[in-house]
Order: sequence, then C-alpha cells, then structure tokens
Amino acid sequence: MCQVTLIGLRHFRELLTGSEEGIASNILADRLQRLVEAGLLTQERPGPGRRAPYSLAEAAIQLVPVLAELGTWGVRHRPTTPDLAVRAELLAEGGRPMWTRFMDELRAVHLGSPTIDAEGRPTVTEELAAAHREHAGRSDG
Repeated sequence: MCQVTLIGLRHFRELLTGSEEGIASNILADRLQRLVEAGLLTQERPGPGRRAPYSLAEAAIQLVPVLAELGTWGVRHRPTTPDLAVRAELLAEGGRPMWTRFMDELRAVHLGSPTIDAEGRPTVTEELAAAHREHAGRSDG
C-alpha cells in the first residue's frame, strides 16, 4: 500500500485496486454506501467528469483507539501479515498519546483542521511508514 494514501482521501478506484482482499466492486460500493449512511464516511458531490473522494467523518476518526486495540488483539490471536503487524505493534507501543496525534492528523487531512505538533516530531503517518519500510528491509535482506 502506498504510504501517502494511508490516511489521505481516497477514490473508489483506489480503494478497489488497493484492496488486499481483492474485494468485488459491487461489494465495495455497498460497503462504502453503508459507511456513508452510518456517518463514518463522507463523499463530496463531484462536478461533471470528476471522481468523488471519500473522507473520514469525525465519528470514524474517533474509532482510532478502538481499531488500535483490535489490531493489538489481532496480532496476538489471528494470523496477519508482517506489514500489518508492525503497524499494529507501533500503535500499541505509542498508546493513547500516539492515537491522539494520529486522530489530529486525520482531522487535518479529512476535516481541514489545522495541523498540530509544535514539538517538531514526525507525524504518526511518517512513523508508521518508517516502521513498515524498516520491516520490509529486514524481510528483503
């Protein structure tokens, strides 16, 4: 998965072609529509000939702690790929402070909130990408 799009706005085609599960287009369309209806995603109405990106809603962003905990549980109890495991482990180690920073980053990208972190730290997205690159480097060598 491209690290730049880890938290960014996504179009239907990107979600379809980037799916590790190989999801069928009709299933993806149905799931996206359900997430929009549930208030977890928004989709701007495009002009003629434009694709409409999906954005996270605040309700979805607030799920980060829940998803981080599920990731931790999954690494312990379910088979997973090393790429997903390294990210889940980093989020678990970072705990609530990292989750809060990550939610702030998501708000900046999806809701237009100002970016934060006046301390000059790397973004959580950059940390997740670095952990992934480091793990991939160990796997290749």
